[in-house]
Amino acid sequence: MKRVGVFVCHCGINIASTIDISKVVEDLKNYPGITFIQDYKYMCSEPGQALLKEKIKAEKIDAIVIAACSPTLHENTFRMAVKSVDMNPYNCEIANIREQCSWVHNNISEATEKAKRIIKSVVEKALLDEDLEPVRVPVTRKALVLGGGIAGIQSALSIANSGYEVILVERQSSIGGRMAQLSETFPTLDCSQCILTPKMVDAGQHKNIRLMTYSELDDISGFVGNFKVKIRQKAKYVDWEKCTGCGLCIEKCPKKVPSEFDQGLGKRKAIYTPFPQAVPNKPVIDCENCTYFKTGKCRLCEKVCPFDAINFDETDSFIEEEVGAIIVATGYDVYPVLNMSEYGGGKIPDVIDGLTFERILSASGPTGGEVRRPSDGKIPKEIVFIKCVGSRDPEHHYPYCSKICCMYTTKHAMLYKHRVHDGQPYIFYMDVRAGGKGYEEFYQRAQEEDKVVFLRGKVSKVYQDDDKVVVCGIDTLSGSNVEIRADMVVLAMAIRPSKGIEELAQLLKISIDQNGFLTEAHPKLRPVESLSAGIYLAGCAQAPKDIPDTVSQATATAAMISNLFSQEYLLHEPIITGVDEELCSGCGLCVAVCPYDARKTNREKGVVEVNEILCEACGACAAACPSGAAQQRNFTDTQLSNMVKAILAE
Repeated sequence: MKRVGVFVCHCGINIASTIDISKVVEDLKNYPGITFIQDYKYMCSEPGQALLKEKIKAEKIDAIVIAACSPTLHENTFRMAVKSVDMNPYNCEIANIREQCSWVHNNISEATEKAKRIIKSVVEKALLDEDLEPVRVPVTRKALVLGGGIAGIQSALSIANSGYEVILVERQSSIGGRMAQLSETFPTLDCSQCILTPKMVDAGQHKNIRLMTYSELDDISGFVGNFKVKIRQKAKYVDWEKCTGCGLCIEKCPKKVPSEFDQGLGKRKAIYTPFPQAVPNKPVIDCENCTYFKTGKCRLCEKVCPFDAINFDETDSFIEEEVGAIIVATGYDVYPVLNMSEYGGGKIPDVIDGLTFERILSASGPTGGEVRRPSDGKIPKEIVFIKCVGSRDPEHHYPYCSKICCMYTTKHAMLYKHRVHDGQPYIFYMDVRAGGKGYEEFYQRAQEEDKVVFLRGKVSKVYQDDDKVVVCGIDTLSGSNVEIRADMVVLAMAIRPSKGIEELAQLLKISIDQNGFLTEAHPKLRPVESLSAGIYLAGCAQAPKDIPDTVSQATATAAMISNLFSQEYLLHEPIITGVDEELCSGCGLCVAVCPYDARKTNREKGVVEVNEILCEACGACAAACPSGAAQQRNFTDTQLSNMVKAILAE
């Protein structure tokens, strides 16, 4: 029988204020299986770990139970401590008497009794724990980055600068993402293109980065360190190997359509590059609007191209690659103004969203940076900006705060005032959230220097009256009704995950939250990791965030991957759900419920086999197995049964 040592942590007063530690220690001294028990104020401290190591040697202990906080916090700390004195780390167990006991009770006697039962149950588990060894996995030192916005670019550059290969996949024909559409950035009012373009060029020219624009992930298999991916390269109908980007084909193309990059305000050709600073700066043919694809006539671009780069017969192609880690940086979309009919969205041409206003403000935009109304091109003398449109509205739209709207709306009002000196901007707001370095000062500057009028209250109605857009609301600070006959209204629409994120999450087997954003493994301790090993999150695909936070998170994901690639091999947790072949009937129920594709049926042997690298020990297969052949290591049915008996025993 194992010699189990129990160490009860006070955690300062976190545990000791609600649980009678001395009574716990006294009452458990003679519990069957416990060889040694002692309490200490801070077990996770250096002296606490030294005490642990000392007693393991002195008392000849071969299994440990630490009664303390959640295993999420310090399980690895204690495993490393016992490993240093030659104990198998998987014989170290955590009894959570803080989050699951002391923090949720006020009655000391009840909490003390519950703590004893929790410890007893974990002792029963420790008595039957096996010595386990992590599974070793080889590493393919190449990363895949999905999304070519600022998050994807920063991630790719950071990994590439560490000496590792990167495949940067972007579904548009150029990298740059949403940041490329911005005019200037808060709170410094830097030109967006001026600070983004050098990074785009670096990514396009870096020897360790392979750009795959106009491409999408089509399929994935494998596991951390050894993913196999299939990438679809959409037909561009232009041979980029031959094309020099001279632009003659674009110049001669007779077909014009609304530009998505300019939010429909400007026009582009059917063969086009999305914006002048595009990387790569090579055109693609929009087959949905191309005259040849619709009528079988034209082909003017082919006739004028001096390099024979036009190929109307091109089809989608597929490339298979092996990568060791994946970053999902797929960005965001803006909630459509069409969903805000109460504010005239989709009905009043001079009611637009913030991203459209960015293109109006941009020097490379459809108006050359002059602020003009979409309806008639006149300069608006009064503009109303409305914040929290579609955000913080759980009844009708999205419950969350989109985080960036307060600051970019303030920026819009300031830039408008810089362009139209005699104009007057108004901002309707619910709250002003200026939570960033220099943000509060930026907000104060807008009020004091640029004379932006902030009105605290919600807008109740927006309607057209002749050539004016009438905005009705209330100023809750003064208690007065407000009616503004504006020339233009800009809505700070909610930001939401980009189109197709659900399908991508399903393909990658990662989770999304109730709002469609990708879910991190832990909001505090593992904020850039997904629950699938080797897949990381960056930027607004994970949650709304501004550019500094996006760049910081992207750099963090790159650091995680560089650390991963620096290892000779990876260690995978051995606590997986195996198969007892003598009990397995090969029914396949466990195969059907496994979310990680870790289980396959061996038809010749008539049993299920497990890929231990893919198994994440979720336990779904063990719950589904009718014969008990699927047993999770160190979480066997016998262990769980003994734990329940210990909890319920009088």
